[in-house]
Amino acid sequence: MSDDRLIVALDVPNVVHGLALAEKLGDAVSFYKIGLGMLTGGGLALANELKQDHGKRIFLDMKLFDISATVEAAVRGLAQFNLDFLTVHGDPHVVRAAKEGAAGSATKILAVTILTSLDRSDLDDSLIRDGAIPDLVAERAGLALEAGADGVISSPNEAAMIRALPQAEGRLIVTPGVRPTGAAAGDQKRIATPAKAIADGADHIVVGRPIWQHEDPRAAAEMVLSELA
Repeated sequence: MSDDRLIVALDVPNVVHGLALAEKLGDAVSFYKIGLGMLTGGGLALANELKQDHGKRIFLDMKLFDISATVEAAVRGLAQFNLDFLTVHGDPHVVRAAKEGAAGSATKILAVTILTSLDRSDLDDSLIRDGAIPDLVAERAGLALEAGADGVISSPNEAAMIRALPQAEGRLIVTPGVRPTGAAAGDQKRIATPAKAIADGADHIVVGRPIWQHEDPRAAAEMVLSELA
């Protein structure tokens, strides 16, 4: 059985590519992330097929954000599929609405703090208030957890700080921006290795391009798993 601390991001164009990649990975990987980029390529159908027919765990990364009523309705619709994780933005009103929508289902709501592709200059461009990113991430994480989030998404650089929060006890930390030793950073600006992310308090790591762009995706996944071990 694979180590489900590894979540492989299926950042590929459509269901056909996604199923082909999952077939290559086989029993080496038990947990997949399906994001917004594949939504029009059959992402929900792929999520259900991998969950129902192949017994995989599914992280649906939609990063929902809207008024409370709309978020609640959207989450209620998605929660009927009993997928494992669903992301929303970490604003407290969004988290509370998402938890209402997910009530009675197995779907855990994970709050996005600050995207791992952003740095301080990006936040300045977006008129986000002053402050070091780790401090802002920890503050947003605390607010989201107080609002009822089952866990948070953060870069591995902030995992230890979030894990130390009183609100984080018993909650999940999932870290994208993870790059195996020697892998290119790509468009991620706040990254760490798999072992470092787990050591700093992450429950799950998300790895995409270093696996699906590799000439042998299964071998690449097994290299990440060996780092975790």
